[in-house]
Amino acid sequence: MEKSESVANLIQFVVDSVRQAHAGDAPFHHLQFDRIFPDDFYAQMVEAMPVSEDYRAMSGKSKMGSSRSDGKPTRTKIDLFPEYIRHLPPNKRAVWDATGRVLRSRELQSAFVQRLAPGLKSRFGDNFTRVNLYPVPILTRDIPGYRIFKHTDSLWKGITVQFYLPADNSTPHIGTIFHEVLPNGRKPKKAQMPFSPNTGYAFAVAENTWHSADPVGDEVRTRDSILLTYFVDAGPWRFVRNRGRRLANFVLNEARNLKRN
Repeated sequence: MEKSESVANLIQFVVDSVRQAHAGDAPFHHLQFDRIFPDDFYAQMVEAMPVSEDYRAMSGKSKMGSSRSDGKPTRTKIDLFPEYIRHLPPNKRAVWDATGRVLRSRELQSAFVQRLAPGLKSRFGDNFTRVNLYPVPILTRDIPGYRIFKHTDSLWKGITVQFYLPADNSTPHIGTIFHEVLPNGRKPKKAQMPFSPNTGYAFAVAENTWHSADPVGDEVRTRDSILLTYFVDAGPWRFVRNRGRRLANFVLNEARNLKRN
């Protein structure tokens, strides 16, 4: 099968998975996925996982509370843009190139906007479908010691998506936790997404979308997932900022690879 046709079929499968995803409203509107990718392609993704040296340290809120006594970063990443994955071996690069193309597709973005309409409308109003978004997919790896405290995502973001990539169902307890906000300000656990193969969740970012992750224990070798963030791309400042961050991250990635070699 031609590469373009194969990617088109993959896009359609993932779009259908989003359209069929279970929607929940507790503690905030979200989607929960089951079998987001075709089984055979998911197996290829697990097989094509990069080695630890291919990743670089995460920054921002994603590294809060994730320090280790040995100084090793507990969350690392690879941006799924062509210029970031070009150093991977050809067989692995082919899998992650196809994955990145799917995750950056307009068709998938439209499906998320449609399914997350209640949250997006609440934040952006009736014209939420006209808000420009900029998709940034990254492959992330967490190791023992990683955790993230209760937080809401920055309002630079419009939609947050996470797809879980474990090889088996042995660690469902390390999935993301959703918190409700009580009148007294407390934020108890309300729901948890199981960290199971080929699953995940999505929500429209808002001031009430509190979530966290418990510490990853020594029973876990790696906690692999894809974070797909749709940044708000409205206005010249956000437009320049989103692409500037991509360029800056590319420079950092190239510098790291030069050091390795």
